[in-house]
Amino acid sequence: MEVPDQRLPAATFEDLALPLFDQLYNFAHWLTQDRVEAEDLVQETYVKALRGFASFQAGTNFRAWMFRILRNSFLTTKAGLKATVAYDEEKHEADASASVPTPEGILLEQGDREILQQALEELALPFREILLLCEVEEMSYQEIAETLGIPSGTVMSRLSRARKALRGLLQQKLRGERHGM
Repeated sequence: MEVPDQRLPAATFEDLALPLFDQLYNFAHWLTQDRVEAEDLVQETYVKALRGFASFQAGTNFRAWMFRILRNSFLTTKAGLKATVAYDEEKHEADASASVPTPEGILLEQGDREILQQALEELALPFREILLLCEVEEMSYQEIAETLGIPSGTVMSRLSRARKALRGLLQQKLRGERHGM
């Protein structure tokens, strides 16, 4: 008597990829700052991922793999190249102070989401993408490291600098708002 194979069937590309659509679009929109470009970027991501699906290693992080394809696709576009060339990590380091309120505290105090969105849009691309992956997409440091192709230690330090830069922009915008600017 033969025992039927009780292994679960391998997940299809659609099973894995379709639930990520909204997250990928959201990330693409933040990167491109344009709805049409974001749609094109997500479409290109799905095409590349489908073509390369045979090379995806089962048991590894599919979500990080898809986000990495999207990010790499963005970085090869004109907008992506322009955003990365303009970024100078040393120049964007912000001074830290223990008495400085957190961006979350500032937002709760002011209740103004528009200021946050404007500040996020002004951040350098590496800062914006790391904040979005961590805070919006709720990726772990390891997932972010896999997505961006950087060490986990770099994720932590860049995230810290991104939060400081965001804090500085929020404070600057809030001061300007109080002084009628």
